[in-house]
Amino acid sequence: MKNDQIFQNILDIADVKINGDRPWDIQIHNEAVFDRVLKDGSLGFGESYMDGLWDCDAIDEMISRVLHAGIEDKLATTTKIQLGLKAGASKLKHLFNPQSVERVTKDVPFHYDLGNDLFEAMLDPRMTYTCAYWKDSDDLKSAQEAKLDLVCRKMGLQPGMRLLDIGCGWGSFMMFAAEKYGVICDGLTLSKEQAALGQARADEKGLPVNFILQDYRLYHPEQPYDRVVSIGMMEHVGPENYEDYFKAAYSFLADDGIFLLHTIGSPKSKSATDPWIDKYIFPNGVIPSMAQIGASAEDYFNIEDVQNIGPDYDKTLVAWNENFEAAWPKLADKYGERFYRMWRYYLLSCAGAFRCRDLNVWQFGLTKKGAELPVSVRAA
Repeated sequence: MKNDQIFQNILDIADVKINGDRPWDIQIHNEAVFDRVLKDGSLGFGESYMDGLWDCDAIDEMISRVLHAGIEDKLATTTKIQLGLKAGASKLKHLFNPQSVERVTKDVPFHYDLGNDLFEAMLDPRMTYTCAYWKDSDDLKSAQEAKLDLVCRKMGLQPGMRLLDIGCGWGSFMMFAAEKYGVICDGLTLSKEQAALGQARADEKGLPVNFILQDYRLYHPEQPYDRVVSIGMMEHVGPENYEDYFKAAYSFLADDGIFLLHTIGSPKSKSATDPWIDKYIFPNGVIPSMAQIGASAEDYFNIEDVQNIGPDYDKTLVAWNENFEAAWPKLADKYGERFYRMWRYYLLSCAGAFRCRDLNVWQFGLTKKGAELPVSVRAA
């Protein structure tokens, strides 16, 4: 059987057609894509899109359908044999890997120092690069404000409290908490670009916000913080460091404090990232599972509350892509066409993964073991 027919047999399970007329159908421009996908799995699939070998108007919906279909479990035995002969068993499981938004990285500048102009164009005015909260919002700006306020309320922030943000990005949460709740904030980041722009923004507003370029494992504050928050950073930690991460958060936190953890979550425990995401977006990234989080935190924290807002990330990523597309004419000369296709594929494939519920977003309210339960960590 020819590779194009094998590929179509796989896509039939997800009701995706080659050269069909629906938005989620794939338009093939060069048949070399079939060999690349069967040889290199998800890496070949993403790279062949970057190289212009195929197109799809609705990548997000196509990916959602492919992941939701559970293709590998439903393939006929003959097709599996053909794939085994052509691709090797190790390639099959990565043909359409649901871990397409794995963000764990030890090389933070690879992604976050791409250029502040890119992120300023794509994100909300506060530059919040994490899942928004769309419960009572219909635009990205208000949805991100709602998420930041939700986190503040869960931690019961009060004026004068000292807060540490592990993985603070451009400081969107710290500046919101300082403005709206009168909190004094320190933030840890490994991105020089983020720290420079974030500190300039905070200083311009006269806010008590301080950026610290340091790894969380090397940071030793003089006194504990009333609150600790980490929003969209655990994806960069890696399974071998999960316990050290919670141990560090425990050491940063006052005995009666609250640690609010916001992270993308996987239904299954993983130890590696998708090859395409690993190469082009988040090197060395791994999304934690509920089991991994529970096991790593159990010696340090009580889990007081968990809220899943995963479907909201689908809407957030689509909104980011709309902003990116609108701003592209001003960015094109600097970044180039291949980057455009890479970034579009990244944002929309991530949206598809959240849409079909192969990925979640969890917010955990955590207190030190033995501490009394503060009412403020309940889901809102």
